[in-house]
Amino acid sequence: MRQFTKDDVTLLKKESLYEGFFKLNRYIFTHKLFAGGESKTVSREVFERGHAAAVLLYDPEREEIVFLEQVRYPAIETNDQPWLIEVVAGIIEDGENIEDVCHREAAEEAGLELRNLTPIDSYLSSPGASTERIYLYIAQVDATRAEGIHGLEYEAEDIRVFSVSLATAREWLDSGKIDNSTAIIAVQWLFLNHHKIRLQWGINERE
Repeated sequence: MRQFTKDDVTLLKKESLYEGFFKLNRYIFTHKLFAGGESKTVSREVFERGHAAAVLLYDPEREEIVFLEQVRYPAIETNDQPWLIEVVAGIIEDGENIEDVCHREAAEEAGLELRNLTPIDSYLSSPGASTERIYLYIAQVDATRAEGIHGLEYEAEDIRVFSVSLATAREWLDSGKIDNSTAIIAVQWLFLNHHKIRLQWGINERE
């Protein structure tokens, strides 16, 4: 049973440190302590990038997953190959419907239409540093149409789209070739819920 809520945090001051495409704010606050009483004043810089929707593209007829590959500069710090294997994702703009974001991003980043869009879960991507929450979905697609280079030129996107078998996806997961949290969570969820999602979508199991 959780002991505290947001009402047990007292915000003393908020300072804007940077405001551009993303924002950086400093929050100064106190909070209740497990042992009782109030904490000392705490100062934290917080990266404000909004929230995002992500969707795993799965073809249950061919038993394939559609992935994206694109360069992510921050990955250079820890990865010799900063072209990452990812799922479709995009920022949720103010007032946008989350499912609409999934459909839009699938069209822009993969050139695919979604069927049976199904929520998986939502999670905080890096709660020690960012307010971002990711809303994760799975959807049915036709993997035979997963090909080519996609993305928006004005956003400097250069996205390769391709599909792999579930067996290959499991190998990549086990070997660490898939090494970003959203893709890992999504693919693991599919392996744990493979039978259930096929039944939910009305897909007959293969003999």
